[in-house]
Amino acid sequence: MNGPAARRGVEEAVQSESVSTPNPAATPDVVVVGAGSAGIAAARRLMVAGLTVTVLEARRRIGGRTVTARFKGHPLDLGAHWLHAGPINPLVRLGRRRGEPLRRAPVEGHFFVRGRPGSRAQSAALDRAFAMADRAMTQAAKGREDQPAGRVLPPMGPQGRRVVAIHGLVSGRPLDEVSLHDFPSMEYADNLFIAGGLGAFVSRLGQSLPVRLGTAVHAIDWSGSGVRVESTAGTLQAKAVLVTTPMAVLQQDAIRFAPALPNGVQEAIHGFTQGVYEHVVLHWPDSPFRGADRLASLTGMHRDPPGLLTCIDGTPFHFFELDQPTAAALDRRDAHAPHRYAREVLAEQFGHRAIRNLSAVHTTRWRHDPWSQASWAVVPPGLYAVRDTLKAPVGERIWFAGEALSRAQWGTAGGAWEEGERAAGEIIGRLA
Repeated sequence: MNGPAARRGVEEAVQSESVSTPNPAATPDVVVVGAGSAGIAAARRLMVAGLTVTVLEARRRIGGRTVTARFKGHPLDLGAHWLHAGPINPLVRLGRRRGEPLRRAPVEGHFFVRGRPGSRAQSAALDRAFAMADRAMTQAAKGREDQPAGRVLPPMGPQGRRVVAIHGLVSGRPLDEVSLHDFPSMEYADNLFIAGGLGAFVSRLGQSLPVRLGTAVHAIDWSGSGVRVESTAGTLQAKAVLVTTPMAVLQQDAIRFAPALPNGVQEAIHGFTQGVYEHVVLHWPDSPFRGADRLASLTGMHRDPPGLLTCIDGTPFHFFELDQPTAAALDRRDAHAPHRYAREVLAEQFGHRAIRNLSAVHTTRWRHDPWSQASWAVVPPGLYAVRDTLKAPVGERIWFAGEALSRAQWGTAGGAWEEGERAAGEIIGRLA
């Protein structure tokens, strides 16, 4: 179910979460480009400090790559859904302070080998392979020289290929294309989910902000004492601008800067590659999985999916994850190819009778979304310094923020929120 009607249904469900906002200022102190997690976090902090803010958002909803939609009455996240790194995640702290319905992600998952529960020895072999990979990358990352994360992996036994596939999925690219110094370490014991959806939570946090929806920024002039921000809704004059546009979109010169950004800043923007993490949303009421929110490892077949999140929030919905190589291969086929691929893999694992009631209700395509062009930004080997380069303001008038700039939480809504608050704090210090 991926036709125009289905997409309209999702968009209508999404818009219902995005309540409209106060009228934006005509001549604000700060223009924030983008109403995703970074833009919302920044705008909230700027306004608390007494600065006037206008947020310009190209989409007709807020939330960016966090978005919740309802399917058969159940809220499901179509973008970010994990609250990773709970002890340092600002959205976890904020959620607890607000009394939001957070729940801890289970550590124990499902392990199947050719459709049957794996033995204790097989499961232990997978755990050992993960431990070997993590030790090797952690130790090698202490060296000064950066290199591909995949290059330092030792032989890991029969489960080694699965470990490489899972790490490639959560990294957004194969490990040979990911900086070792930038490799994400996500302890699953510290992860959480939020009932009702992370996208809905982020949307609630932005409901009181002065946002202009459906307004794409196409030029920023910083040749004068302030900035002129040109958009599809006209031109705004401000003292500073915070750009939270995804790196993949900036790489396409979607926003023209006059004068041009310094060479070092341009090189940093173009240093990132596109991270891909998509999922086919499955409705499978008679699946073999029990227990809410558990990850499943399916092994022993010709095609083993790198990720499967099962029984989301205790419902019959599951996320069949697509990594970058798989998504790229499916791009050469028709729009229903991801659904068919998921069915083929699960039928190979459990048999055709087991999937007779399985249906796909949606497939994400963040890599083709015009306002994201990727699930997140990935740093290739040797370029881990680009994040810090973009944290420095340009001319004391242009700041950048977003998940791409977070070293400890890159690729996450928490990382984007953290960077939005960081940039807002610097702007407050400059303007106040």
